[in-house]
Amino acid sequence: MEQYEPDRLSPAQVAAMRRSFRNGRAALSRRSLLRASAGGALAVGGLGALSACGIPAAGKTQGGVSAEDHSAKEKTINFSNWTEYMDVDDSGKHHPTLDAFTKRTGISVKYTEDINDNVEFFGKIKPQLAAGQDTGRDLIVVTDWLAARLIRFGWVQKLDASNLPHAYANLSAQFRSPDWDPGRAYSYPWQGISTVVAYNKKALDGIEVKSVSDLLDNPKLKGRVGFLSEMRDSMGMTLLDMGKDPEKFTDDDFDAAIARLQKAVDKGQIRRFTGNDYTSDLTKGDLAACVAWAGDIVQLKADSPDVDFIIPDSGYLTSTDNMLVPNKARHKTNAERLMDYYYEPGPAAQLAAYINYVCPVDGVKDELAKIDKSAADNPLILPDKAMAAKSHAFRSLTQKEETAYEEKFAKLTGA
Repeated sequence: MEQYEPDRLSPAQVAAMRRSFRNGRAALSRRSLLRASAGGALAVGGLGALSACGIPAAGKTQGGVSAEDHSAKEKTINFSNWTEYMDVDDSGKHHPTLDAFTKRTGISVKYTEDINDNVEFFGKIKPQLAAGQDTGRDLIVVTDWLAARLIRFGWVQKLDASNLPHAYANLSAQFRSPDWDPGRAYSYPWQGISTVVAYNKKALDGIEVKSVSDLLDNPKLKGRVGFLSEMRDSMGMTLLDMGKDPEKFTDDDFDAAIARLQKAVDKGQIRRFTGNDYTSDLTKGDLAACVAWAGDIVQLKADSPDVDFIIPDSGYLTSTDNMLVPNKARHKTNAERLMDYYYEPGPAAQLAAYINYVCPVDGVKDELAKIDKSAADNPLILPDKAMAAKSHAFRSLTQKEETAYEEKFAKLTGA
């Protein structure tokens, strides 16, 4: 079997990962904030450790390695997810949607919150996946860049569409066909994560902000603008502002966007590049406006009437956390039934009402309104058609691109 030589991390990628752990989305608690994509890097102890041994490839994008499916006889699912990423009752001991699933199907769910960041979790499961062994998990949730790599390695199983009728019918159009999993053959989104422009109305004091260009060019905002230390977020929003598609940009486009941000850095327009610590600066008014993660803004708006957001006419970035079935999972059919369950409007609405992320399921507005009307009317949770049409993903990168882009971005930010 052909040996796969894993990607090695450049110094810039390691720096990007460490930024994420210190103050990016990886550093945040799940309920109120987000965690980082780690710039596509898989780990100092993750992929780097794999390079010493050469990993047998399980087949590129041709489906992973199945095991005998014990779903019919073993009515159980082992489900690994992020912390505080599931609805909980007032006692804090039960998950109402999971309990309802078990009551309906007779399938018990062993739900484990053992994912704190993508890199760490990959380190937990890679030895078994690399050896072609069962990870002990039937369903996992990971961010799109890691989902893409697992699919490319052949380490997750192709889904059986016959077990996913609601998922197929109700998946929002904006999430249907990412370049790393066209047609969603291997994954379905758990939730979406959006990058927008946020502002403090009091700090703006009448200054109008409608675009990333306003952040970069309005001299009245000098020293009071923030961008994110995550390369994809800041560069993607800048590319969009320049009329470039983050899903199709070239090296020249990337360099032009770097130059545009560098100009703003040189003239002191950008106060700093931040992780989640922009939230306190924005609330206090030290930042008048910034590139921000929508999950933060939902929470900040609830506590601060001065904080709000805009979606630039040029568009915004969206990434996803995704459900996948690892190779050798014992209960694939059961896992697919649970995936499909969360694409029914009722359970999807219950989940969205609790966690306040972008719901990837169409047709939940009426159900969500019964639970929380403000959530149903919030476009950061349920994007309307106009907002969804402005959503863009940051395209998959080759290892060469990843290294080059992170190095240029690290130089820009002074990381």
